[in-house]
Amino acid sequence: QVRLVESGGGLVQPGGSLNLSCVASGNIFNVFSVYDMGWYRQAPGNQRELVAVIGSGGSTSVAHSVKGRFTISRDNAKKTVYLQMMSLEPKDTAVYYCWRGPVVGSRYDNSAVWGQGTLVTVSS
Repeated sequence: QVRLVESGGGLVQPGGSLNLSCVASGNIFNVFSVYDMGWYRQAPGNQRELVAVIGSGGSTSVAHSVKGRFTISRDNAKKTVYLQMMSLEPKDTAVYYCWRGPVVGSRYDNSAVWGQGTLVTVSS
């Protein structure tokens, strides 16, 4: 079964930058390029919220709260999705989760897959 492993989280100062990576591994029925990929985050006491998504065709969409500051990208050859975060604010503090979307009509990949998460803390 496919596994998603995030890396790159840590402590940064307000106004700083941080880059997250998510690598997919394990047996995957479809090639990586088929999947929609994304990043979610969850702060203490809050619901998990969508941060950014990137489609199988490369189109991207980001949440209003991070628009202009965060950029999502992917490298299909490396089976990796990235999140570049700039101008970080304390409100960005959360556990960030990698997400792989389901493939509608697929025999094996008809449900979403989540990573374990990586903690991002923005503080002076």
